[in-house]
Amino acid sequence: MSNEALLVLDRVCKSFGPVRVIDEVTVQVHAGKVSVLLGENGAGKSTLIKMIAGVHEPDAGRILLDGAEVRIPDTKASEALGIATIHQELNLVPSMTIAENITLGRVPRRFGIINRRAMRRIARDALDQLGLNLDVDTEVGELGLAQQQLVEIAKALSLDARVLILDEPTAALTTSEIAHLFSVVNRLKAQGVGMVFISHHLDEIAEIGDYVNVLRDGKFIATVPADTDENELVRLMVGRDIEAQFPRVAQQPGEHELLSVQNLSVGMLQDVSLAVRPGEVVALAGLMGAGRTELIRAIAGADKYSSGSVSVAGKKLPSFDVAAATRAGIGHVPEDRKTQGLVLDASVAENIGYATMAATSRGGLVDRKGQRARTQEVAARLRIRMGSIDQPIRSLSGGNQQKAVFGRWFTAGAKVLLLDEPTRGVDVGAKVEIYELINEITAAGGCVLMASSELPEVLGMSDRVLVMSQGRIAGELVTADATQDSIMALAVSNVHREEEMGTK
Repeated sequence: MSNEALLVLDRVCKSFGPVRVIDEVTVQVHAGKVSVLLGENGAGKSTLIKMIAGVHEPDAGRILLDGAEVRIPDTKASEALGIATIHQELNLVPSMTIAENITLGRVPRRFGIINRRAMRRIARDALDQLGLNLDVDTEVGELGLAQQQLVEIAKALSLDARVLILDEPTAALTTSEIAHLFSVVNRLKAQGVGMVFISHHLDEIAEIGDYVNVLRDGKFIATVPADTDENELVRLMVGRDIEAQFPRVAQQPGEHELLSVQNLSVGMLQDVSLAVRPGEVVALAGLMGAGRTELIRAIAGADKYSSGSVSVAGKKLPSFDVAAATRAGIGHVPEDRKTQGLVLDASVAENIGYATMAATSRGGLVDRKGQRARTQEVAARLRIRMGSIDQPIRSLSGGNQQKAVFGRWFTAGAKVLLLDEPTRGVDVGAKVEIYELINEITAAGGCVLMASSELPEVLGMSDRVLVMSQGRIAGELVTADATQDSIMALAVSNVHREEEMGTK
């Protein structure tokens, strides 16, 4: 890369206690270019962008902007330098309007009174740059996730941002929403904005990136063109070749049903029935809002259903009873691990041990020694990267947090694993490790029901596919005979049928 860079992190280092998470890393951001930051979970990507955003200061090294060394002690300093960051967890206030969010912290005033006309004008100008036709008086909580992310970008543009950091912006977006986001990114490139883009979807890199900076274990590995072969990118990331991205080992299904759902109805779900046998992985596919998460939550006992039944190994379970589901051998890895799967301020050991705490207690006392031993064993088995099982789980990378949720159910000996977007926000190396865990469950006679929006994952890691549409199961496909097109045809079938009915 040329030395004429807009922003340079020059041999920066960062340690937390005895652990060095960034070790003399040098990366560059160029005006009008997208620098993709690639690496496994725990490679140091988040720490690196937090240095640019003013969350962490480097222990050593320099940050250069336009060739001059700068210090970024806090987020205000970062904004003042023209740097804006769109984090995975959006920094918006749902109860406030678009205009209020875009001008938050720098509200225009006239004679000491909030100037709402100026506020709306600033917001409207920022939205116009993105081609967003939204009412600036709309509360942000009423918007979908994709629109909220674009409001965050509009907020950055209202700051006259010269450097924009996008941390996994496509993780929860549909294909059409990603296409719109990428058109916005290309428009910003044309305006000379330099961008850092983090994604675990390798197929996006060549489409949106100009070059790729690869990190591994806190060290800089290489800068390569964005059109570098995916297998080479994987090798650079993980330090080894990965033979198969979807290493499904099919089992001979058991004779009797392990999980049985009969005529389940709750909310949008209507009369849903399915069965999964020992050794099987059954995928739930469908468009966003098809009812996959609602179905998983109802089976797990997290939501109450109005009619129907759930049975494990022939035993009917009560509705809306997570404890009963857990005792029956059901494990649930939810869609949002941070708000539904983890207690972020609790330790790694506590989070992994929650499912077995009651079962292993004696005389009302928690078996702390046993819990720690079991946690150490499962953390080593799942290769969870951490300093100690006593550290807060919020300090782990996303992929390692996800493996800890899996570890909870391994410790509990779950026979039925319910997975809702199990690899969202997880790098390719950790994905393969999670897939191997799925193989272990089915090889041991368990079964898996997996909701996923990633069709390659659905086709690569399941034995059968149940396609949902508008709260119903629209059809079933044997994975060996299924294609992305055949899945999508079923996914939109009910939608088209209702549209046709509406025109009659």
